[in-house]
Amino acid sequence: MTEEHRALHALNRLTFGPRPGDLEKVMAIGVDDWIEQQLHPQEIANTAVDTKLVGLRTLKMQTRDLVQIFPPNNLVRLVAGGKMPLPADPLRRAVYEVQVSIYQDRQRQDQLAREGKVPDAAAKAKLDKQNQDAAANDADKLLALPKEKRMASILAMPVEDRRIFVANIKDPQRSRLLADLPADQGEAFLAMTNPYGVVTGELQQAKLLRVVYSERQLEEVMTDFWFNHFNVFLYKDLDQYFLASYERDVIRAHAFGRFEDLLVATAQSPAMLFYLDNWLSIGPKSIAANPPSKNPKSPAQPGPGFQGLNENYGRELMELHTLSVDGGYAQRDVTEVARVFTGWTLQPIEQGAAFFFDPRKHEPGPKTVLGQTFDEGGVNEGLLVLHLLAHHPKTARFICYKLAQRFVADDPPPSLVQRMSQKFLASDGDIRGVLRTMFKSPEFWSPKAYRAKVKTPLEFVASCLRATATEVSNPSALPGVLGRMGMPLYQMAPPTGYKMVESAWMNSDALLDRLNFALTLSQGQIGGVSFDAGRLLALGTLTSRGFPGSNSAAVSDPTQGQETALLLLENGLINGIPSPQTQRAMRKELDDPQVAGGALDNPAKTLSTMTALILGSPEFQRR
Repeated sequence: MTEEHRALHALNRLTFGPRPGDLEKVMAIGVDDWIEQQLHPQEIANTAVDTKLVGLRTLKMQTRDLVQIFPPNNLVRLVAGGKMPLPADPLRRAVYEVQVSIYQDRQRQDQLAREGKVPDAAAKAKLDKQNQDAAANDADKLLALPKEKRMASILAMPVEDRRIFVANIKDPQRSRLLADLPADQGEAFLAMTNPYGVVTGELQQAKLLRVVYSERQLEEVMTDFWFNHFNVFLYKDLDQYFLASYERDVIRAHAFGRFEDLLVATAQSPAMLFYLDNWLSIGPKSIAANPPSKNPKSPAQPGPGFQGLNENYGRELMELHTLSVDGGYAQRDVTEVARVFTGWTLQPIEQGAAFFFDPRKHEPGPKTVLGQTFDEGGVNEGLLVLHLLAHHPKTARFICYKLAQRFVADDPPPSLVQRMSQKFLASDGDIRGVLRTMFKSPEFWSPKAYRAKVKTPLEFVASCLRATATEVSNPSALPGVLGRMGMPLYQMAPPTGYKMVESAWMNSDALLDRLNFALTLSQGQIGGVSFDAGRLLALGTLTSRGFPGSNSAAVSDPTQGQETALLLLENGLINGIPSPQTQRAMRKELDDPQVAGGALDNPAKTLSTMTALILGSPEFQRR
């Protein structure tokens, strides 16, 4: 590779796609030095993304605070039943009041349904219309008030009126109201109708803002990689409250450290314990399963809540987290590992759901895993098994294979995987050291690897936004885009995580979805996202390599310099000229009035159409 190709290859593999100016920046620093910087993200200033994340307050909250401020259903039921007091804080109290009102209304509706009293459809429609009209009138009154007095007026509403208002206010009034509320008041307003949604929504928005704006791009890539490896499904009930801490304190915090530390952190995380049900696992011979009988003549009975032995975590620990499906273990090993991790459970959710070891639930006696016997030792049994698995040669190969698959090729060279595995074992599982071995390898820099990886939907959407220097002021519409592409954020239900290979993402429907996104983006039809093709074309970085001074006519009127404008955009978005086949296809599309839609009579539309065609090209699909 030339030095420019090396820089572009590094940007395509270690980031979510180059932005205008990134290529020149990497070449000025030097490719190897830039990679070393990315391997130490804590030393890189990250002001832009930090500024973007300021309003997403839930990202920094501990689970206990999230639960108290954005109550799950069980806390709402406790308050509704008088078993827990309403909070004293006015904003939090308002959330609970509305949630209790919704819960009580649902109870009444359920009772009517049991009695066979189905509400009249016409009467219901009339009531809905009245509620919407009332909400619109209330919204007009609120928006007429000074901004600093609006939330106080909402809190002063009777609870039933407030419930109707927050449930029925529509755009544009809703958006105007939220735009003017401080972050804590905006969160409280949204939480009145959907506490879960505030937590999950901010988590997803933060993910998108980070992959687009972070200067610590390799950290974002590795955080995404490890989360996918240790996958947890967002919508498994309480995991909605656990994932912010899971990504922040478990995945991101250990992304470049020792693999064993990462493995232990995931095993003890509330998110993983809840997702794979290990918090319910109780040893069949444990004290909890066999409490002493009050009647000596009667046999002991399992205690309340007895669930028995759960093998979910033990199986996925070996199959997906460490040894791989071909790791050489047997069903007996799965059962033994499950016995080892009995007693690894959680505190009650209202107390924060932190990990703790309950010796009453732990299966007594020795256990044998992969031929090694572990004497009874309480919580230490689990730590010893994790140590065994983290240092196993099969684990080294599996982890290194997946890393090489993500960064090098769908079918990575065995020679590279072997050297990475040797480094893994020799360095006590040092992830940073393994990555450095890969980034310095001839296989990584092979011309065969150049643009040989197909982007996942997340990588595609992020690279579109980054390559076009699109401003994302509100990313809330983008999770829906990824959902339509088959990769909803944090929503892979099976523990396998999303696949990273071309066959999983490339088909005619997927290509159409990507082109539709490119068109929608370039036409400015995505809310909260500001695309400007003219500004992109005018950026000096697009004229610094091959087209000096040639963009002035194209920027002012692309219809007078269509070929120049197209070449400039190609050079800027894919850093080069596409294949002859792609060039012919794009020019054919531009000449088709049904595709261009009269774009050649409209300079702005011309640029948008050109941009969409390039983003949808085979060259841009690869990294």
